[in-house]
Amino acid sequence: MSRKVCIVVTARPSYSRIRSTMLSLRELPGVELQVVLAASSLLDVYGNVAEFILKDGFEVNARVYSVVDGQSRLTSAKTTGLGLIELATVFDNLKPDLVVTIADRFETMSTAVAAAYMHIPLAHIQGGEVTGSIDEKVRHSITKLADTHYVSTEQAREYVIRMGESPDRVFKTGCPSIDIAADVVKQPDIAFDIFEKYGGVGNILDISAGYFVLMQHPVTNEAPASRQQMDASLEAMQRINLPVLCFWPNLDAGSDGISRAIRILRERGHDENFHFFKNMAGNDFLRLLLRSKCIVGNSSVAIRECSFLGVPAVNIGTRQQGREHGPNVLHAGYDAGEIAAAASKQLAHGHYESCHLYGDGQAGPRIAKLLGEVPLETAKKLNY
Repeated sequence: MSRKVCIVVTARPSYSRIRSTMLSLRELPGVELQVVLAASSLLDVYGNVAEFILKDGFEVNARVYSVVDGQSRLTSAKTTGLGLIELATVFDNLKPDLVVTIADRFETMSTAVAAAYMHIPLAHIQGGEVTGSIDEKVRHSITKLADTHYVSTEQAREYVIRMGESPDRVFKTGCPSIDIAADVVKQPDIAFDIFEKYGGVGNILDISAGYFVLMQHPVTNEAPASRQQMDASLEAMQRINLPVLCFWPNLDAGSDGISRAIRILRERGHDENFHFFKNMAGNDFLRLLLRSKCIVGNSSVAIRECSFLGVPAVNIGTRQQGREHGPNVLHAGYDAGEIAAAASKQLAHGHYESCHLYGDGQAGPRIAKLLGEVPLETAKKLNY
């Protein structure tokens, strides 16, 4: 009898973090892959990933529309609750033998709680890491709800074990998103016009001489300041005499402030060197990053994939506070001058050597093999 492994994708970056595992699971004998799309992964405004999943040949077994609009702390809590209700029904219908949840976004709490209360073995990808904001609480909560753990670094493995998880259930596999980065390094050329393929909003820019990528998300415990924080980043990028490819934020509380800062920039006509995108396929996005001069903002891609790619990064503020990073990262506060100075320093430095802190590009097959053979247990083997 096939083992039914259910992967729940809840947000734009989640598919990149699990794609190579899904590709490997699809080819693994004795495994039936189930795919559930939920929350912001289904919404065009946040970069609907369904088209990319379908293009890769995966069947979507269920769709869970659970996002309560509003981009606030209240709507985040309600979205989590609604997702819990809906995913419990999905799991009851699909009857998976194992559920896989990814990383630390608030929507993943719905997956973890539903699986745990239904006594379905839960596998957690990317646990044990340290960051700021609500993600820290969510990530470690899921660790305690999960039955097996597939971590990216040795430090993350140590942290999960220190939280009381049994060492024989904590596997250092590397991060699956690095697998895409490794493929991109082998075929780095951008064989398409990014403006024609992905549209977006803003001037068609000449990026042949180089460009910056700006990707900034709200910090939930700093949500009221999100607009001012984005204003500082936009002002800093205006001081850099290069095109800027800017991506819209995720749906965390405070994202409306970041979106408002972008719209005001455009309305005031200060966006001559900016172009704005919602989403791209993971491999296209990483090729874009690889060719860039620097990524600025607070996305984990600057720390994970860009460390492997050697792309200079300026990490702003507290969202990634405490996360392990390679030599490609410089830090800056929410100050335009400080951000611009760090960006200029990275521009002068140029690309870095590849750092394999988060993996070697083979995490997906490792995780898939483990998911296909790990004991299906829900009783905790604690290590206190």
